[in-house]
Amino acid sequence: MTRQIIVGNWKMNGTSRDSQALVEALLAGLPATVPDIVTCPPFTQLALLADKLKGSPIALGAQDCHKDVSGAHTGDISPAMLTDLGVSYVILGHSERRQEHGELDETVREKAVAATKVGLTPIVCIGETEDQRESGEHFDTLGWQIKGSLPDNFSGILAYEPIWAIGTGRAATEDEIAETMKFLREELVRQFGEAGKTVRILYGGSVNAKNAASILSIADVAGALVGGASLNAEAFLSIIGAASAA
Repeated sequence: MTRQIIVGNWKMNGTSRDSQALVEALLAGLPATVPDIVTCPPFTQLALLADKLKGSPIALGAQDCHKDVSGAHTGDISPAMLTDLGVSYVILGHSERRQEHGELDETVREKAVAATKVGLTPIVCIGETEDQRESGEHFDTLGWQIKGSLPDNFSGILAYEPIWAIGTGRAATEDEIAETMKFLREELVRQFGEAGKTVRILYGGSVNAKNAASILSIADVAGALVGGASLNAEAFLSIIGAASAA
C-alpha cells in the first residue's frame, strides 16, 4: 500500500479558541510515523493556524477558492491569497458547495486550474445522490463529473463522496466503495491515459474512528476526506493511525 493522505474538512466550524485547542491536541497526539495529513479550517482561522502548524507534519488546506486572481468578487478568496497564508491544499467542488452555491462542473474545473497555477494541490470532490445510485445512474454521473470537473493534465487529488453518506452517519459499504473505486480508476485512465493511474482517490462520507481502518484497506483508496470526525482530536488521530504511512 502506498502512502495515504487524511484530510480534515472542518466546514463552518471553529472559533479561534476552539481551533487552537484542536490543533494543539492533534499535534500532541500524533504518532511517530504518520501519513500525509491536511487540515482545512474555515478561512477565518487560516492565518492563526498557519503559524501553529509551521514545521509540523500537518499541512494547511482551505475549503474553497475563486477562479480569478483578484477583482470585484465580494466575499471570495483567490488562490494566491491562500498561498500567501501558507496554504498548500484546497477542497473544490464539495457537494455542499455544488448544492448550496450552485457550483457547476465547469466552475470547479476553472477553480482547479487557478489553484494549480499558484502551486495549490486541488482536492476535487465528486459524488452521486441516493436517487442516482438507486436508479443505476451513479457511474454515468461520476464519469461526467470527472470529465467536467478535472482539467487536462490534472495533478491533484480526487475525492469520492456519495452525497447520501455525507453527514448522515451512513457510510457506503465496503463492496460499494470497492466497486466505485475500481470504476473511478478505470475512468481516470480512460480519460487521462497513463496519468490517470497515479491520481490519488480519497473516500469521504461518514468516515469515523470505527470504520476508517476497513475503508482505508480497500484497493485504490488512497486516503480519506473526513468531515465531522475531524473536529474531534481523538477520533481524527484514530483515523490518522489507521492510514498507511509507507
